[in-house]
Amino acid sequence: MEFDSQKGAQVYTPLSLKIYDWWVLNISNTYAWQCRTRPILLDHFQKFMGENHMDIGVGTGFYLSHTSKKPQNFTLLDLNPNSLKSTSERIVPQFTVRSIQHDVFMPLPADLNNSFDSVSMFYLLHCLPGSMNTKEIVISNAASALKADGTLYGATILGSGVTHNKFGTKLMCLYNKKGIFNNWQDSADGLRAALDAHFREVDVKVCGTVALFSASGKIE
Repeated sequence: MEFDSQKGAQVYTPLSLKIYDWWVLNISNTYAWQCRTRPILLDHFQKFMGENHMDIGVGTGFYLSHTSKKPQNFTLLDLNPNSLKSTSERIVPQFTVRSIQHDVFMPLPADLNNSFDSVSMFYLLHCLPGSMNTKEIVISNAASALKADGTLYGATILGSGVTHNKFGTKLMCLYNKKGIFNNWQDSADGLRAALDAHFREVDVKVCGTVALFSASGKIE
């Protein structure tokens, strides 16, 4: 079965990327999703990062550019070329970077298999079409890139099992209507079940309306 990832990705134009950090990471995270970028999300990003790291759904590269860790190399993977370009240019002075334009619903390139100590997915899952059962395909694909002792981790905005305030509800309605989000049915339990299918050790914590997750011990 094929899924259209374009709607969630196409919103990242050169113009929207210029205001992304201010609007999403400052305003929306603080006042709509009730989970601050600093210190909560940035600390979560840094906590599990390994020497060989891949970031899937790269946004603007904010977390990569603000990490205090210095991994050996970064691989960026995203469907949107604007995001890849913006992020790559932002972090190139600090790191060796490889950029790959790819649809996360498709199997990853074979040369990425069993290659990474860590893979991050921040604010990716809630932008993808389908239910959490559908999005499990993306988790499976990401797991294939991890070494046996690697960790998949990230954050996603939930639509079910959390209480959205008025601001968050308005954004949820708007974004889901436009196809930017597809997460009304996404729950912490659904996310945990999708991760449990591919990892032996799974942790999901909810901050405001955001699920912060980590998973290790991948099931071969």
